[in-house]
Amino acid sequence: MLTEIIISGFGGQGVLFSGKLLAYAALHLGKELSWLPSYGPEMRGGTANCSVCLSDEPIGSPLVTEPDILIAMNAPSFDKFESTVKPGGIIFADSSLIDRKTTRDDITCFYVPSTEIAQENSLTGMANIVLLGKVIKECEDRLIGINLDSIAATLEKIIPPKKKALVEKNTEALRIGYGIE
Repeated sequence: MLTEIIISGFGGQGVLFSGKLLAYAALHLGKELSWLPSYGPEMRGGTANCSVCLSDEPIGSPLVTEPDILIAMNAPSFDKFESTVKPGGIIFADSSLIDRKTTRDDITCFYVPSTEIAQENSLTGMANIVLLGKVIKECEDRLIGINLDSIAATLEKIIPPKKKALVEKNTEALRIGYGIE
């Protein structure tokens, strides 16, 4: 099974961190993976995206041109990548920052006000993790064994001990996203 994902937004929204978190979770499960970041020279505030491939078998190319899953953190990302999602694919859109709906009827789209949810729960800056929690809930069958528990365990491994409070906040953000109906 191969699942290709694009995560996209502005620099500073945690787009690359979300992709790295998925990649490390796959690594800890002994799966094949690739993580390919792309960002503008301005980084924070500029455009950023990453391609993540998760598989049970070796991956031929880290380039994702037709994702199974798109996580769009802002309107420019939604506009740019919406048409590239494979038929039958899924889009997760931060509806706090994206004010339009998809025009496609061959995909599923979840509109999650993740920026608002993060702010309401004193988790400002963690909209990416709220949205990732929703992705895990809806796509567990596509994520080669990655689930809420494995992502939470991965957070503990990749966030340094001196920033332990971030592990707790990220785990809370994941659980909130996972609980969204």
